[in-house]
Amino acid sequence: MTKKIDRREFVSQSAAAGLGLSGLGSLPTLRRNAAPSDQIRAAVMGVNSRGFVLAQSFANAGAEVTHICDVDSRAVDKAIAGLRDHRPRGMTDFRHALESSDVDVLVIAAPDHWHAPAAILALQAGKHVYVEKPCSHNPLEGEMLVRAQAQYGHVVQMGNQQRSAPESISAIQQIHDGLIGRPYLARTWYANTRGPIGRGSVAPVPDWLDYDLWQGPAPRTPYRDNVVHYNWHWFWRWGTGEINNNAAHEHDVARWALKVDYPIRVTSAGGRYHFEDDWEFPDTQIASYDFENGTSITWDGRSCNGHLVEGRGRGTAVHGTEGTVIIDRSGYIAYDNDRNEIGREMRGSVEDALDTSGAGSLTDLHIANFLATIRGEETLRAPIADGRKSVLLCHLGNIAHKTGRALKCDSRTGHILD
Repeated sequence: MTKKIDRREFVSQSAAAGLGLSGLGSLPTLRRNAAPSDQIRAAVMGVNSRGFVLAQSFANAGAEVTHICDVDSRAVDKAIAGLRDHRPRGMTDFRHALESSDVDVLVIAAPDHWHAPAAILALQAGKHVYVEKPCSHNPLEGEMLVRAQAQYGHVVQMGNQQRSAPESISAIQQIHDGLIGRPYLARTWYANTRGPIGRGSVAPVPDWLDYDLWQGPAPRTPYRDNVVHYNWHWFWRWGTGEINNNAAHEHDVARWALKVDYPIRVTSAGGRYHFEDDWEFPDTQIASYDFENGTSITWDGRSCNGHLVEGRGRGTAVHGTEGTVIIDRSGYIAYDNDRNEIGREMRGSVEDALDTSGAGSLTDLHIANFLATIRGEETLRAPIADGRKSVLLCHLGNIAHKTGRALKCDSRTGHILD
């Protein structure tokens, strides 16, 4: 029987385990890879919103969804009802699913502070992992997850689904082949019109919520009425701000295009400008990253002002010596320096590119690649060792903002110097 989670015990066991985060004790070691003929069985953790979409996508991709896990009993019931061709077991504590031999994959869409701990527990239990971005709540957790993947050898894919978009793959290849000369700057942005979250009050925990398990490895604090669900994104204790909520996608495309890993300098400017409330991260942020090869990435994050950039609410513009490529989830358009169009591949409307909650073909393609890799039929398009680097950029932007200083970083590791 899985015991109730306790933070002090959880942390002490994590330290003892090295890269453990093991609150489960001894778990069976399951098969590392499913045979090509086997149906892959998935447990989904966190199904209130994005996780329900992932459960449907895994089911549509041919996986069997065997477990639905959420600390919100209402979300469990809703997800089970929505998976009409499956009969998953519903449960509050995902650790019960890790004990089951009927699970090959843990799909993680819980709040950010649970991503790395849950992923590492799953790896220790012999499971493959599909984890939504960001793959960690802080830089060290990301390193721990990469080490755990290398130690246990199971497949770990992060939900940076644009890596599986044929149009994005084509755009990056053409950039690397010299379409716009030498690329040297990638501008990334996200603009939305989020409202205020107000001033929360300590309140009784709702009867549908296991708040103790929701907090999991995070420092304990009384329940407040403006956190669960979604608003946790804007609190340091559980979230990682807009930069890791959305720049994790755009920075991934930018790094891919510029062929860069770790920056040598990071700066951030901005603040909580639009509303006065409990939101702890900036709603307006300009972060800049300089790399050793003479390239830069910038982030323009506007959570509460939806003015478009390049006619888009989100995207990446890659500038080179001979032109510019604009890339988003709808495809790409390339221009020379005289603003003449020199290339275009589009899959949908630009208006659809802002949507981050729906499944869409990119999520389906990304999950299909993940499942095919488990079967030994394909190569992973977003291995966690690479995805972590994009998430790290976002963490560094947050740290530069929090400390109010320019960060000097080691180009070999991304670690902050001095």
